[in-house]
Amino acid sequence: MNKQVNRGIQSVSAEVSQTEIKALVEGIQKSFHDFKAEHTKQLEDAKKGTQDALQALVVERINAEVGAMQKALDDVNIKIAASQMGDSVSGRKAKDPEYTKAFLQHMKRGEVQAALNKGTAADGGFTAPTEWDRTIEDRLKIVSPMRSICAIQNISGNGFSKLFNNRAATSGWVGEAAARPETNTPQFASLTYTTGELYANPAATQQMLDDSEVNLEAWLAGEVDVEFAQQEGTAFLSGNGTNRPTGILNYITGGANAATHPWGAILATNSGAAAALTSDGIVNLVYSLPSEYTQNARFVMNRATHGAVRKLKDGQNNYLWQPSYQAGAPATLLGYAITEMAGMPDVAASAKPILFGDFQRGYLIIDRVGVRVMRDPFTNKPYVHFYTTKRVGGGLLNPDVIKAQNVSV
Repeated sequence: MNKQVNRGIQSVSAEVSQTEIKALVEGIQKSFHDFKAEHTKQLEDAKKGTQDALQALVVERINAEVGAMQKALDDVNIKIAASQMGDSVSGRKAKDPEYTKAFLQHMKRGEVQAALNKGTAADGGFTAPTEWDRTIEDRLKIVSPMRSICAIQNISGNGFSKLFNNRAATSGWVGEAAARPETNTPQFASLTYTTGELYANPAATQQMLDDSEVNLEAWLAGEVDVEFAQQEGTAFLSGNGTNRPTGILNYITGGANAATHPWGAILATNSGAAAALTSDGIVNLVYSLPSEYTQNARFVMNRATHGAVRKLKDGQNNYLWQPSYQAGAPATLLGYAITEMAGMPDVAASAKPILFGDFQRGYLIIDRVGVRVMRDPFTNKPYVHFYTTKRVGGGLLNPDVIKAQNVSV
């Protein structure tokens, strides 16, 4: 293991020890070896016309076992990556200690001190301290797969506009003395990414706030991040753009937003079967992406699809899927990393269950800077609610760098 990965492992050692990580990696290797043997036997029996239902169950059981262990290791990998982005919250120096102290006092007792007034909003809300805002942002990177692979832009207004060259410039061949008529000039089109508002409303009793010795920042972040991540994950994939991000699946040819990007839609390649994935279909998907975009390309799919591609072989009888061989490295398909995303469609006729490409260059997430918190001790006594909001948007950045697999002949 390299030094960077080792440092990452040490930073998450409180949750998963290096011994446990090693055991996970070794367990995946062994289970995948067993899976290949049993799956090969199942295929050989099928060729002989002696299909065994019990054998199929064995294959599916081992396949699920491999998937579960790979998912556990992927979770560790995400935490390692997050830890390498920067120091933990506890290791950060507060940018404004006076305001942070006042904010936490307000959370406990509702006492508004002078130092907190600079966070006062007309609606009675308060801007969270920068370090707490970063706590939520870092935790979202861990639990929200799209945030871990896509571009993120912080903004201070309501939206973000980007100019796109429509590639309309033309040229021509001429003789030495021939006239040079004017050629077409490039034109620009813009695409605006607007924000919607995410909210969470965790609660604690006043006695808990009075007596608790727990880190209130960490507690609130833990309550908020799961809700935010769940809502974001759905919107970044299939959101309709109304008071929420526009999901990447809607930009695929035939999708609701396929015609809205100046450069067109995300193109899809067929799987080669009416209701299934095929090895040739996956290979065609990879080669449909121009080579200049493959360096940072990855696959995105849900867990069920992940299990299906694990069974695919090439013409030399080699499995296309390969497990992680060390902590910090994801499972691969044809040599490219796989990101498991729960909101992706299942394999079915006409579905688009797999995306492949460079998501850093392909999809943009915009964050309106600042998290707002409104303390509400009145609505649900004896509970104190912390109404927390964050404005988020997103949309397609470049359709050329991402391709989709369409389940079709």
